[in-house]
Amino acid sequence: MAHLASLSTPATGARAVNVNYLGAARSRRKFELFYPDGFQDETYQVAERSYKERAHLEWQSQLGPSPFRKLLARGEFREIADIAVRIEARTNLLFSFEKMALRDAVKSPAGARLFATELYAFLWGRGSAQHKFDDWVQAVADLPRRRTPVLTWPLVTVFGFIARPDKHLFLKPMVTRKAARAYGFDFEYQPQPSWSVYRCLLTFAAIIRRDLDRKPGFKARDMIDLQSFIWVQGSQEYEP
Repeated sequence: MAHLASLSTPATGARAVNVNYLGAARSRRKFELFYPDGFQDETYQVAERSYKERAHLEWQSQLGPSPFRKLLARGEFREIADIAVRIEARTNLLFSFEKMALRDAVKSPAGARLFATELYAFLWGRGSAQHKFDDWVQAVADLPRRRTPVLTWPLVTVFGFIARPDKHLFLKPMVTRKAARAYGFDFEYQPQPSWSVYRCLLTFAAIIRRDLDRKPGFKARDMIDLQSFIWVQGSQEYEP
């Protein structure tokens, strides 16, 4: 079984200290209402973590850096796109209209090629995090579009999250904005995907990790735990 990498995102910058610690404590208590043992809670493992972890491990097996490179070298762009769509489809991360838009976008040979080559560069390529993210956003924007938009925050961030939860976080806008308000974090959200918003999201995650780190049962293993924590704060299904 593949091992999840440790989280390394630093909490830096002005926003790193602009947090309402009463809100942070209140957010942790809300999580404990549903999962008293934190990230080690057995119910949490079943309800929130297990299916995301399974998707990651399946990705590592089929589209980790080595198998991904081999498929690219053989020009198997359609196979790459099909695997990515299939793995994501087993999660509940995207809305149905986003799943449909994604399938439509990679149906053509040109769409599959663009998706596969730019996704590899985003996940495993060289260059700064900002440069790779900007290039990936542009690639998603350039994918063929039939009826519904492809360039949404969930579509831009879902594959980084599944493939590399050591580095990347999934952004569900309404839930994340609500969680940030409850936490007391100044999340400067914009609907157009951009590096500045994504960097702010990673700072939010790093702050949550820092605040939870010393609490028994709350040491985050990766972004899966942190995304789940955010989800509990902002999702209607977790209204007390």
